[in-house]
Amino acid sequence: MELLTVNNVWMMICTALVFFMHLGFSFLEIGLTRQKNTINILFKNFFVITAGLIIYCLIGFNLMYPGEWIIDGVLGKIVPGLDAAAAADLSYNEGYTYWTDFLFQGMFAATAATIISGAVAERIKINSFILIAILYVTIVYPIVGSWQWGTGFFYDLGFYDFAGSTLVHSVGGWGALVVIYFLGARKGKFDENGNPLAITGSNIPLSAAGVLILWLGWFGFNGGSVLSADPSLTSLTLVTTCLAAAAGGIGAAVLSRVLYNNLDLTMFMNGVLGGLVGITAGADQMLPTSAILIGLIAGGIVVLSVALLDKCKLDDPVGAIPVHLFCGIWGTLAVGIFGEMAGFDQFMIQLACVGITGVFCIILGTIITLFVRAVVGLRVDEKEEVQGLDIAEHGTRAYGDFRVN
Repeated sequence: MELLTVNNVWMMICTALVFFMHLGFSFLEIGLTRQKNTINILFKNFFVITAGLIIYCLIGFNLMYPGEWIIDGVLGKIVPGLDAAAAADLSYNEGYTYWTDFLFQGMFAATAATIISGAVAERIKINSFILIAILYVTIVYPIVGSWQWGTGFFYDLGFYDFAGSTLVHSVGGWGALVVIYFLGARKGKFDENGNPLAITGSNIPLSAAGVLILWLGWFGFNGGSVLSADPSLTSLTLVTTCLAAAAGGIGAAVLSRVLYNNLDLTMFMNGVLGGLVGITAGADQMLPTSAILIGLIAGGIVVLSVALLDKCKLDDPVGAIPVHLFCGIWGTLAVGIFGEMAGFDQFMIQLACVGITGVFCIILGTIITLFVRAVVGLRVDEKEEVQGLDIAEHGTRAYGDFRVN
């Protein structure tokens, strides 16, 4: 009982840290976008955590951890609500209680929708985002999660994703990629020749605070995924997480300087986040030197994938897709290169599951997006976009008028 209490307290602390990450996402998105869209971004982030938890309680948790399968290893049976009988059984798990399990996993579910929020900023209708987030968290995220964490067919294949480089980050990233493809770029993002133009964020110091909050929150994201307070494994996980984050920032800053002769702070910050996403799949089994190398490569991937999105005329105001999708893929594959089970067979398993996840998310994401477009439309009109979504969608501004009369 004493060990259960210690483990459960650690898991609850990690749950609080993951919850705190939503403040980091909010700050990051606000700072990298324009002041006239601040209320809209905050509303979306509040909606994601509130509605996400309720949806995960009613449907997602049992769909992700099914007691029974409709299609064996692929689609679980939906049993609405939480199981009070299971919660009363303290032998549910050696490391934590049923209630703690739900709350910790619920924070992860909300994170997947938050990734979409940043990528579609400044031009999506609020009702459209709400519908997309609800459907994605209800259907796509828990089904993909069940394939591994619910002991589905990914688990049977031998796939490994410790804390969600694929199951959380790339799932959100694939969804974001699909939506911005149909949504189109912000007005003024590309010139008449298709060349990208910089749209300056409103508050870079606030974004910097958001990144540091996210880095702190990742101690809970990865540290809690140990699912106990095991001192050796938890300590290793936190060390590799921190080293990869540091290396990711350095990698992005150095490559940005080499390619563009510019010490770009936003690249530096997103490089840190890319390193964090990259280490998430194998944080519990990497050597410190491997974690540094994974982070360095992730930082470089952020810089290169930002350029790739610009070349493809895809507009991601906060860099969510480079960080969460591309670095999530890299981190998952890195398990087959640097992890304890590294080798050709493991690499191919990782690659196959990344591909299956991508195909599934693109297909379901496209269906969801086209459905929402048909029902309520996707994008605000040009006048509303120029005016700002705070006024157009919410009827108010984020900042008061501080002029002295």
